[in-house]
Amino acid sequence: MSQALPSIPGVSITTLRALSAEALKAMLADGQEIALVDLREELIYSQNHLLWARSIPLSRLELKFARLVPRRTTRIVLLDDNDGLVERAARILARAKYNNLHTLKGGVAAWAAAGFELFSGVNVPSKAFGEHVEHTSGTPSISAEQLNTLMKGGADMVVLDSRPFDEYQRISIPSATNVPGAELVLRVHDLVSSPETLVVVNCAGRTRSIIGAQSLINAGIPNKVVALRNGTMGWHLAGFTCDKDKQKRSPGVSSTSLAWAKSAAGRVAQRFGIERVDRVRLNQWIAEQQERTLYLFDVRDPAEYEAGHVAGAISAPGGQLVQATDQYAGTLNARIVLVDELEVRAVMTASWLKQMGWKDVYVLAEAGYDKGWPPLPLFGTPPPPESAIDCGALAALIAKEQAAVVDLSLSRDYRKAHIPGAWYAIRSRLAQAFEKIALHDDVVLTSEDGILAGLAVAEAKALTKLPVRYLKGGNAAWRKAGYPLSNEARMADEAVDAWLKPYERTGDTKGAMSEYLSWEVDLLPRIARDGSCRFASPR
Repeated sequence: MSQALPSIPGVSITTLRALSAEALKAMLADGQEIALVDLREELIYSQNHLLWARSIPLSRLELKFARLVPRRTTRIVLLDDNDGLVERAARILARAKYNNLHTLKGGVAAWAAAGFELFSGVNVPSKAFGEHVEHTSGTPSISAEQLNTLMKGGADMVVLDSRPFDEYQRISIPSATNVPGAELVLRVHDLVSSPETLVVVNCAGRTRSIIGAQSLINAGIPNKVVALRNGTMGWHLAGFTCDKDKQKRSPGVSSTSLAWAKSAAGRVAQRFGIERVDRVRLNQWIAEQQERTLYLFDVRDPAEYEAGHVAGAISAPGGQLVQATDQYAGTLNARIVLVDELEVRAVMTASWLKQMGWKDVYVLAEAGYDKGWPPLPLFGTPPPPESAIDCGALAALIAKEQAAVVDLSLSRDYRKAHIPGAWYAIRSRLAQAFEKIALHDDVVLTSEDGILAGLAVAEAKALTKLPVRYLKGGNAAWRKAGYPLSNEARMADEAVDAWLKPYERTGDTKGAMSEYLSWEVDLLPRIARDGSCRFASPR
């Protein structure tokens, strides 16, 4: 059954093909490329969604879509609550030349009505994979109480925190050294004093602790390795105090450590069938990107990426790529090439992606020369130049009370600081937000950097007869110019744009942590009921 979209000026009519739940289930099993895109806001998505769906809210579609789903002919299935988001997104995607669009007839509820499994939470495939690894590999773990006893007794041990540095700085286990997941095998040899030293790997919860510990075990480290059960959350729930603002990072890699790590990675590559590619083959795949999706991920530390990377590569630190694969690769069954001139981090990451069910994963051992951070691939119609307003002009309007400022930033950013008097709103829900805001004189839209605000100008103009403009450079420009900021919230919409981690929530933090950890453990029987995971058993 097909549902014809209204014609779009300058764009040929696109057909949005409506699928039954059974037809979509069959598509997910046929081994061909497919991108399942949930258009609802992240918090709504986190309450019930299809296992393989990627969260790309309609409100930020033009900012996120092209990086997650780069090939314009990709088979795309758009999901919503049968509330019109799909049709709105299809028009935007048609303008951007995406031409193979489908939708689930009846929305997400139709999936459950057909007897199929829906999931709560975020990064579900990766989190479920972590539980699968622990269950099938028998990854050893240690409780917070046991670790605390060893610490008090002065045991010969090291604690390695496998999260990105910013997470480690926020909160950490006492004595822990920050070694992000993909770096563990590369750096561990320089961090242990002898083969008798106990190695404890932790994260915030479970997944990165398990994957990190099992990485070291798979690499053949002679030491006993354990995962800290439930990570920093488990430590907190046990009544122990976490450190904050620590700076303890692993040292540079010695020649001895590098030699051991390369040898270990070689064994892992052979065990899991990791294939290396050269530049000639990569260039061939780049030339084929219109027929086959290619993700080129640089799995090194972000600082290394910034200093120099292969042209076209996206920064995706290996530990995070395994932990939240859905935030990097939007198209299932795509081709993935991992870049790391030392190979070790790429091989270890590839070994996990292969076990997770990604068949075509390769390693490129090459150093690149592009520096800095490339711009995000965006699409959408830019606003007319005359709709922009600078910070000085906006400040003058605010002083005269002649502007209603509407902030389209993520709610977590809005709550930290925003232009005084600005209202929080979600771009895709402006109509209901405008009903709550006392609009007067000029309406000025803003966002983190002004890009989203500019894209929303035309939509806002369709909702009011008042002049609508956007702040050029957004809140970043306002802050840089030295204008005042406020954290007094004026909410024209609910903060449904973001799923908050347990420690980010207000109220019963311990209860939220316990609930989250139970949710992770419960994922194994749920994915078994779903039946679509192809996780590999240990070799």
